[in-house]
Amino acid sequence: MKRIELPPSTRLDSRDLRLVLALATARTTAGAAELLHLTQPAVSRALLAAEGRLGVRLFERTPRGLEPTAAGAALLDGAAPLLNELHALESRVRTPEAAAEPLRLVCECYTAYHWMPSALAAMKAGLPGLDLQIALDSTRDPIAALQAGEIDVALVSEAPTPRSRRLVDKPLFADEVLFVMSARHRLAAQPTLQRADLVGETLLTSRLPTRDMGWLHKPLHAPRGPALQYQVLPLTEAVVDFARAGMGIAVLSEWIAEPHLQRGDLVARRLASGPLRRPWRLVWRQEAEANALRLWRVLSHAAPRTLKLPATRSRAA
Repeated sequence: MKRIELPPSTRLDSRDLRLVLALATARTTAGAAELLHLTQPAVSRALLAAEGRLGVRLFERTPRGLEPTAAGAALLDGAAPLLNELHALESRVRTPEAAAEPLRLVCECYTAYHWMPSALAAMKAGLPGLDLQIALDSTRDPIAALQAGEIDVALVSEAPTPRSRRLVDKPLFADEVLFVMSARHRLAAQPTLQRADLVGETLLTSRLPTRDMGWLHKPLHAPRGPALQYQVLPLTEAVVDFARAGMGIAVLSEWIAEPHLQRGDLVARRLASGPLRRPWRLVWRQEAEANALRLWRVLSHAAPRTLKLPATRSRAA
């Protein structure tokens, strides 16, 4: 019999990896307990035990909830791929290989394409038997494409889902939308922004805000205040370049803003009232329920990590 070299033993197991993923997602031990179907004390004990075996802290408590330490972030980076590989291995052992089933997917906003393809490639092992096909032609109106049977699944943030027995709508995650401006802009020296600061400024965006964007309208609502001015630039690169040139303030997803902020000639600011969180959902045709749920479970652990901005105080503080 051929000798097999056993790999070194580990201090963690799959339950520990699921624990850190749940804590990073929920940001509280109570929320993680709900995700894992455990009690809150059991989650707290499990975290202490994992940290004890590793000899490092994995999370710190902050006013915004649990934040991963450097060690926790490193563990998070590898946890989902390892669990997906283990799941794929179990699937291969339990069932013979079958022909891959196509699943046609589209994103409502092009910003998601900045991270989704690489994320799906990394998670391919967690979706055995699925042939994911990106249907770019349906980006403009994904709900209509779903209703027409042209696609199976859509990642959406703004388009409302009509009441229909044929469509299933399930919340997924949220990204943060930032105000990005030239480092020389008059507002760049302020740690946070008020709505009044934006009056008279040109807000640069790739699409006009719609009535369904409550996450944006609510914090910027001022019935008696002057309306905010938007300029639509279809290309994301144009939005960034206009902001860099001081010709307005870009309203951008953190997914887009992060690499541009590293140059130092642009800065990102939040509202003093708090971050603008844009919720994303996965919507699918009822006929694609089984495979769409598999994709939803994988994507729920794949959202790009929230951009960390320097801690600041609002002017009201």
